[in-house]
Amino acid sequence: MSKETISGAEALMRSLEYNGVKTIFGYPGGSIMPVFDALYDHRETLNHILVRHEQGAAHAAQGFARVSGEVGVCLVTSGPGATNTITGIADAMIDSTPIIVIAGQVGTPFLGTDAFQEVDLVGITQPITKWSYQIRRAEDVSWAVSRAFYIANSGRPGPVVLDFAKDAQVEKCEFIPKVFDFIRSYDPDPDPRMSLLMKL
Repeated sequence: MSKETISGAEALMRSLEYNGVKTIFGYPGGSIMPVFDALYDHRETLNHILVRHEQGAAHAAQGFARVSGEVGVCLVTSGPGATNTITGIADAMIDSTPIIVIAGQVGTPFLGTDAFQEVDLVGITQPITKWSYQIRRAEDVSWAVSRAFYIANSGRPGPVVLDFAKDAQVEKCEFIPKVFDFIRSYDPDPDPRMSLLMKL
């Protein structure tokens, strides 16, 4: 019996559902369109709220997170769509608000070529996020989304950015849900030694 293979975009939808997401704020564009196409088939379970500007999507995700106690999710396209979320991301970092910004990106063969609407979103957002990661393979979607939710909502909550390459959105993979409750290099609840703190 052959195993079911799905697109990276479909894997994203299933991963969001698996992590309990019911509401997404976003604005479509070319580099994220395969995800919006997949979202159409999940309209009964994932409520997409169309904003008028990507900055509004980030701030709406913040407001949702603060009111609901859940992780806020927003979905935007590459280039100016992604950079428009920067203020919301920085604000979420300062205010300890758990949000995940999922942004489209040019295909992996075009990374680093100054392709149309290509922006180094990971480089831009690393100083203002808890974690910023570029998804280049469909098989990494479930891993990245689960890790993003764990990091965003544990310890001191904050923003996470997932930069999703367009070819990874259409590439096929086998979907295997993942759950994180431990990351070796990430300690959300450190136990400081009081003797060292007293010396400061």
